[in-house]
Amino acid sequence: MLIAPPANATTTADLIAPAITPDISRANGPPRVPTLVRARVRGKFIFTGDEKFYVRGASYGAFHPDASGREYHDLDVIERDFAQMAANGINTVRIPHTTPPRSLLDAAQRHGLRVIVGLSAEQYLGFLIDRKKTVAEIAALVRAKVRECAGHPALLCYALGNEIPALMARWLGRCAIERYLKRLYRAVKAEDPDGLVTYVNYPTTEYLRLPFLDLVCFNVYLESPERLEAYLGRLQNIAGERPLVMSELGLDGLRNGDGAQARSLDWQVRGAFAAGCAGVVVFSWTDEWYRQGHDVDARRPIAQARPERCTRRVRRGAVPVEPSVAADLGGRVHIQRRAHDP
Repeated sequence: MLIAPPANATTTADLIAPAITPDISRANGPPRVPTLVRARVRGKFIFTGDEKFYVRGASYGAFHPDASGREYHDLDVIERDFAQMAANGINTVRIPHTTPPRSLLDAAQRHGLRVIVGLSAEQYLGFLIDRKKTVAEIAALVRAKVRECAGHPALLCYALGNEIPALMARWLGRCAIERYLKRLYRAVKAEDPDGLVTYVNYPTTEYLRLPFLDLVCFNVYLESPERLEAYLGRLQNIAGERPLVMSELGLDGLRNGDGAQARSLDWQVRGAFAAGCAGVVVFSWTDEWYRQGHDVDARRPIAQARPERCTRRVRRGAVPVEPSVAADLGGRVHIQRRAHDP
């Protein structure tokens, strides 16, 4: 992958080609465990060694936990999913709501994938409101999570939390939220000083001032290229001299149709890289989604970014499928399939 666009690049397509062109050569070679160099931030981009690393990611989960409460418990399923991701040019997996076990990071490393590890800061705010835990106690919980992942070659960065609800942020106050996240940032750095740390924000709470973060992540869902382009310019001003990663983007396929979803994903990915983003993460890799104790089945994944996959299919063999059009992160539109339970 090039460190900078070619000097003779004259069009937008030329400029973003290094970002959206997947390196899938490893999928055609003999099996091996790739050597992953730990990520660093240099200016507006992420580097691994001397190479600029463009995040081409997909979110993965949340899934229905097993009886022991483990969300990522089936390593065979994880291995097959990660192999498909690597074969389709994905280089990053975002775990949005729970901290994954180290075995998931090991699997990611085997397939040359990086992992964005969620630390769930938004889920602990209730303890502060009810005064059941202090910030120091929450920081200790976060440090214990970080110890499970610290120093792993597949780790791309830690995400302190995901979308603290706007009403809660306004009720507690901007300064209180900022202090809370900064305290957790310091807790992460105490356990893993070289680890990159971010927080996944969204437009409703863009007013949070978090200059201590190593990179800036935003979940953004806008349905026109003009609006996305304009808002990306605003986010670049917020990010300043730090990398900007679109940590979620996509379009609801159930309400808009598969073709519209594919076309939207294509211009969103290209538009993000054209605006100077260091990466994009598509929501989501699977049509399984488990939130707040319930399976969510009222909509398809906003951007179904991978070939056929459902837990039953992997375990028991083929099941009936229907065609679904999606676009991969290389900008190609192709037919993929969505699995159904028999």
